[in-house]
Amino acid sequence: MPPRAAAALPERLLRVERALSRRLGELSFGAPVTHVYDPLAYAWRPHAAFVRRYARRRVRVVFLGMNPGPYGMAQTGVPFGEVSVVRDWLGIEAPVGKPAREHPKRPIDGFACSRSEISGARVWGAVAAHYREPARFFADAYLLNYCPLVFMEASGKNRTPGQLARSERAALYAHCDAALAEIVALFAPRWVVGIGKFAAERARAALAGQDAQIGEILHPSPASPAANRGWARQASAQLRALGVCKR
Repeated sequence: MPPRAAAALPERLLRVERALSRRLGELSFGAPVTHVYDPLAYAWRPHAAFVRRYARRRVRVVFLGMNPGPYGMAQTGVPFGEVSVVRDWLGIEAPVGKPAREHPKRPIDGFACSRSEISGARVWGAVAAHYREPARFFADAYLLNYCPLVFMEASGKNRTPGQLARSERAALYAHCDAALAEIVALFAPRWVVGIGKFAAERARAALAGQDAQIGEILHPSPASPAANRGWARQASAQLRALGVCKR
């Protein structure tokens, strides 16, 4: 990619994400959802720092998550953004604001958050173990979430996009599908790998007609008994079976 085009990629990606955030901000979600967080709004500074540092070129693989975890991207603005990994391995730290309506059981403490995002620790831990340095991973791959919003019930329980009412899902998916198609066109990857079934399904729906091959690996959530039996080993084996990586 020519140097000018490479330099332009982060800003083009950020424009797509800004537009997505605005469009999603116009949607409404009913019971049992009581609170909606958008890290692309209140955690924009660390998110933009992440994009500008690491979305530098077209890549071979785009890894796609579902939506932010309450102690990951919801706190740091970085996909699967376990605080210690984002700060100490990725080298990203910036002030984080507050959502418009904060759930008392799910406070946003930014980089002062002391809770661990287990899914994020597993994903970035596996990446760090394989690539050793961030630059080596991002020369080959990029990682993002399909949906930037966090949905919570009155109890503070997380609600996934797939658990929303059908009409709410349709509106949400329309905007997120369109943004994903734009973003993947920027990276022009050979592979888009969904981290979990939901992400893979949305990639297949949104990217029909694009050249990227779609794959799927196990989601690292601690709610998954399978993921708790050596997630990194299983994900690595799945990537080898797909042909995404050789070792």
